Amino acid sequence: MTELKNPVPENEMDRLLALAELDLDYSSLNDNFRDLTHLAAKVAGTDISLINLIDSFTQWTIGNYGMDIDQMKREDSVCQYTIMTDEPFEVPNLAADQRFREKSYVKDPISLRYYLGVPLKDSNGVNLGALCVLDPKLKTLSPEKIEMLGIIAGEIVNRLKSYKAIETLRNQVKEADATKKKVAHDIRGPLAGIIGLSEIIAQQGNTAQLDEVMDFIQLIHKSSKSVLELADEILSGDSDKLRESEYNLEVFADKLRKLYDPQAFNKGLRLKITFNESHSKIPFSKNKLLQITGNLISNAIKFTPSVGEVSVNLDLTAQDNKNALSIHVRDTGVGMTQEVIDEIMRDGTSTTKGTSGEKGYGFGLALVKHLVENLKGTMKINSTPGSGTSFQVLIPQEIPLPS
Repeated sequence: MTELKNPVPENEMDRLLALAELDLDYSSLNDNFRDLTHLAAKVAGTDISLINLIDSFTQWTIGNYGMDIDQMKREDSVCQYTIMTDEPFEVPNLAADQRFREKSYVKDPISLRYYLGVPLKDSNGVNLGALCVLDPKLKTLSPEKIEMLGIIAGEIVNRLKSYKAIETLRNQVKEADATKKKVAHDIRGPLAGIIGLSEIIAQQGNTAQLDEVMDFIQLIHKSSKSVLELADEILSGDSDKLRESEYNLEVFADKLRKLYDPQAFNKGLRLKITFNESHSKIPFSKNKLLQITGNLISNAIKFTPSVGEVSVNLDLTAQDNKNALSIHVRDTGVGMTQEVIDEIMRDGTSTTKGTSGEKGYGFGLALVKHLVENLKGTMKINSTPGSGTSFQVLIPQEIPLPS
């Protein structure tokens, strides 16, 4: 039997970069799209409606109605075909189509038959994923219903763009907050000196019984002290709280487990995620971290045989009087030659199959390198064929480590 080739859009790297730029946490969006998935199913008259985004290795379901699913291997999905076109992609009978008839969702007990997917196209014409409707019965949808699904797909993209805009605004507020704190630090020293000086003068004034001078000095002291208290209030603020635009090591590790434990479990691998407990509560920017680390973990799972192990270690290390987030991903997989490593570091996009026949798309590691470099970070790869691979990523952070 001839092996079917999995489709890859001509603009695949642009597509992945556009998805990475949204910087989404795929595990936290379902509630935000519940109304639209429900509406899509009602419009289509189907039992199931899903909103799927497709990255280098995985189809992530960020909204679902009628089917409890959060991820699927990209090569097993139907939506990988939808992102190849600008038009809705319809499969009248999945069981009669050689591309899908052996998939688990076509067989019992799910037994899906009908599929229609609408591309989720951004303003630059890039397909991020698909809104799809599915049903165990054979169906046909009228052009009017398909048009309405297209309108819902447009609203989904608008919401995704809105979330990105909100995140950008949140970061701008954070930067303004940092400026506010710097100003508070800058005025704190001089004000403390004024208060100290006014206290000395006040004591001397008491001895000299300079009533008028005393009244004036007391006003200076009171006023200066109130400003100092205000500066302290600004500084204390919410600095101990983890902001929505930040992670710490504990939160980041928990996110990675939630997203990638299912992939490891399905392949019979052990995914071990550890972090430096002594740095576990220090906040750092979450910008692009799920995209970078997720691609490294998915790649490691892909090239590690069953009963193998993928380990992830997270830490914050001192770098130029600040800190750097250290992400170390190691696997017990098939390894790679120096030639392959050199190609990756040149932004190469060659592709190879995984240890269980997973299809390679060749863009995941190139995307990681691009994102890391844009964050002014570094990536190192160490590997020997047959002995596993190690990826070490360092991403500089603005917050200094405690002394």
